[in-house]
Amino acid sequence: MSKNLQLSAEQMRRLGYQAVDMIVDHISGIKNKPVSRVIDGEFLRHKLTEPLPESGSDPEQLLAYLHDHVFNHITHVDHPHFFAYVPGPNNYVGVVADFLASGFNIFPTAWIAAAGAEQVELITIDWFKTMVGFPDSAGGLFVSGGSMANLTALAVARQVKLDNDIDQAVVYFSDQTHFSVERALKVLGFQPHQLRWIETDDRLRISVSDLKRQIEEDRMAGRKPFCVIANVGTTNTGAVDPLNELADVCREVDAWLHADGAYGAPAALTDKGRELLRGMERVDSLTMDPHKWLFQPYDAGCVLVRNRRHLRETFSMAPEYLQDIDLGNDQQINFGECGIELSRRFRALKVWLSLKAFGAESFRQAIDHGIMLAEQAEAFVRQAEDWEVVTPAQLGVVTFRYLPKESATLDTINEINKQLAEEVVHRGFAMVSTTTLKGKVVIRLCPIHPETTLEEMHQILVRIVELAAELSASCKHPI
Repeated sequence: MSKNLQLSAEQMRRLGYQAVDMIVDHISGIKNKPVSRVIDGEFLRHKLTEPLPESGSDPEQLLAYLHDHVFNHITHVDHPHFFAYVPGPNNYVGVVADFLASGFNIFPTAWIAAAGAEQVELITIDWFKTMVGFPDSAGGLFVSGGSMANLTALAVARQVKLDNDIDQAVVYFSDQTHFSVERALKVLGFQPHQLRWIETDDRLRISVSDLKRQIEEDRMAGRKPFCVIANVGTTNTGAVDPLNELADVCREVDAWLHADGAYGAPAALTDKGRELLRGMERVDSLTMDPHKWLFQPYDAGCVLVRNRRHLRETFSMAPEYLQDIDLGNDQQINFGECGIELSRRFRALKVWLSLKAFGAESFRQAIDHGIMLAEQAEAFVRQAEDWEVVTPAQLGVVTFRYLPKESATLDTINEINKQLAEEVVHRGFAMVSTTTLKGKVVIRLCPIHPETTLEEMHQILVRIVELAAELSASCKHPI
């Protein structure tokens, strides 16, 4: 191999064509693969463990090795039958964009380093602002995902509302809020006694009456209600908190309203989604993950803030070795001064290129398709004997459980639903996951892949129903 870490032009082309063939074969043939497989950790350790190699190897042989021993030992989150957690159905245009961003080694942290790339990111952020109804004064940036987006937004909120003095501050969110919020608050210095988990109603939305009561209690005790965190499509059930009511509460007590829309915010592209997300345009900050419901390759998260100046006021620092990047022009944004990351990838390119290639209407139809699939899954379960819909289809998520007529304890019912989900995954015809809602273990489906057909969904649900009956009949203590 070359000692200057380079390949010849011919070697680069040959290796690139091999990689493209591998990716295209994967995408075009993915329906013929099992969604997941049992991973033998000992086998992988045996195959992959080795000392640091002193001599190089043929890159083309290494790609073949990766195909056999790495890429064939993963769960395919981009499989049309992957319904667990939140799927990652990407698109090939986005893949090409990531390849180009890496190939050109773009460093979109300062205008002086990547003006074209930063302009693309600004334009894409403007598209998102329009999508969710944010004003022209808003700004944002791309980050790795919802966890980093929530951390960024809450750091801005701490700066703006508290001037970073958090001693008496209190934060409010529902018991359905994603754990990344609690982790972000921990990183930002908030202690457990400053966090308030608010109960949810029968639709698993935050109880506004309970929130008001808790805020008043904290104010009477001399504490400062600092931030309310709303859910825009919870991971558990797709529930959307009452955003307009929360905005009214926050305005009354001068609190920051942050919305975690990592999953659900892109639904604002559709008529049905826009209706469900009413009030989202009033929040102070919003997170969203294009690698979820905008069908982008990992990783791609985004944070939006109603007043873009707050980002720079929170994160900008000016060490002497970066004094040359400030060109004194407000229109020339340095994204490295607007967030936590200085070294950052050109994540905006894949979103920009995909939206340009397919158009917003294609994404709108894809999101509507996922919403429809979840609604059809709900309709199927409602007609199935010995099954119960626990939460109806909301933003492409539906939960249900196997519930035979024979009497049984809650623990027994919970256990068989866990076993059922595990067996579905083990057999590889689909990937589902469980969650627990008010003590009930439920099977959760999130069928948002644009290539999942209604017929495939029906066939998978039929197999799940048959498998449940099979498991129940084989139990030592049938339920």
